Amino acid sequence: MKNEFIALIILFLLVFCQSRQQVTENISTIDSILQVNVTSLLENKLSELDALSGQAIVMEVQSGQIKALVGLTKKDSTNYQPCENFSVWQSTGLMHPISLLAALETGKVKLSDKVDTGNGIYQVQGRELKDHNWHRGGYGEITAQEGLAASSNIAIYKTMEKAFGDNPQTFFDLLANMSYGKPDSINGIASLQPYKITEKNITWNCIGYEQLISPIQVLTFYNAIANNGKMIQPQLYKDSVVVINPQIASRASIDSLKLALAFNITDGLGHPAKSDKVLVAGMQGTSSLSTNEDSTKGMYAVEFCGYFPTDNPKYSIIVSINKTGLPASGGLMAGDVFRKIIVNLKQN
Repeated sequence: MKNEFIALIILFLLVFCQSRQQVTENISTIDSILQVNVTSLLENKLSELDALSGQAIVMEVQSGQIKALVGLTKKDSTNYQPCENFSVWQSTGLMHPISLLAALETGKVKLSDKVDTGNGIYQVQGRELKDHNWHRGGYGEITAQEGLAASSNIAIYKTMEKAFGDNPQTFFDLLANMSYGKPDSINGIASLQPYKITEKNITWNCIGYEQLISPIQVLTFYNAIANNGKMIQPQLYKDSVVVINPQIASRASIDSLKLALAFNITDGLGHPAKSDKVLVAGMQGTSSLSTNEDSTKGMYAVEFCGYFPTDNPKYSIIVSINKTGLPASGGLMAGDVFRKIIVNLKQN
């Protein structure tokens, strides 16, 4: 009888511990007030732009805990509804800093290097690589850092050319070593697919084309930059911190890139994301989503990704909006939402 009683106590303790563990695993990381506020901010911008869809994600830098996860899609001409679009694959306009980080890792380039972007149109492999201001005559000679701040495709490509020369495979190897495109899965986000290169061509890959990636995977990389190179698994349920990559790049390269991302806010096209409450760092991007299908004609992704405060980052944020037609500006459109989210976080 005594043994049976002891066995019952042990069984009870086991069940109790398991249930406690299950409850712990299911505690959401989402801040409900922030979620509501970010939803409102994103919805207002989507309505203003008459955009097709959008998402905004706020993550804690050191823990990877997601504090807001908002996805919206157009319901009718005036309304938007929540949607689970977090696994959507597409090209990204936020690749420039990632490519520059890979180039810095080779030791062959510096942010102060001069780059001649000419008149904003550069012939590569029989195709035209253009800067957004090509119709105004381009940027001419600028530094690599200024090229990043100007979202210059040509400056980034020429920097990559100098770093990787005739061995573009080194670039793709570095991306893999830096865990770009991770994670392959996140508990609570259905159907998240591994990052995919559709065609290995450094010219277009280095500016975000001919690859498929979801915004939360891009955010994971930027969060690693904010975290001095340590890449953390994003999580929607409170658990212990999971490290994907303890150091994606050398501290020297990370520090250089962080300076460039801060410069982009103060002196570059990221200026609309600037906050008078706190110093921020980040990058804007605009990419064409047009394919041969009529349904994607004239479609653009406008994005902004960054973190704050710059000296000791607490949060990283990505805003990604899909819209039809021009104008399309990652800084002016997504960057504006980014800035407003920061104001909201500072008030809480």
